Amino acid sequence: MPGRSTSSSGSTGFISFSGVESALSSLKNFQSCISSGMDTAYSVALGLVETQTEVSSEYSMDKAMVEFAMMDRELNHYLKAVQSTINHVKEERPEKIPDLKLLVEKKFLALQNKNSDADFQTNEKFTQFKQQLKELKKQ
Repeated sequence: MPGRSTSSSGSTGFISFSGVESALSSLKNFQSCISSGMDTAYSVALGLVETQTEVSSEYSMDKAMVEFAMMDRELNHYLKAVQSTINHVKEERPEKIPDLKLLVEKKFLALQNKNSDADFQTNEKFTQFKQQLKELKKQ
């Protein structure tokens, strides 16, 4: 059974991940909020360019898109760290319940340390936003 561990004394202990998995589900729902925020910033920025509003407003929308992309990346890293930790513990079935918080923090920091500005090139909404702005400015 996943999450089950057996100690050397023969007693059986269970690690229930239902609370963690429920929290993960809520966090995954938050991704749609980030996506909606990006859609809104995208629409506003395109509207500003189309109406030829001053560049500083467009720059603010660009910064907002970067912040949304950063939140999205960080949330994805956190979700990966938690899921990876849960999967590892389920597979290993340790005798002693490990410090899950510490394991997740280590995994999350390892993912965060790999961050670069190039990561935004993989964010579909961010790249679409930048491309659309370029095209509108050419017109």
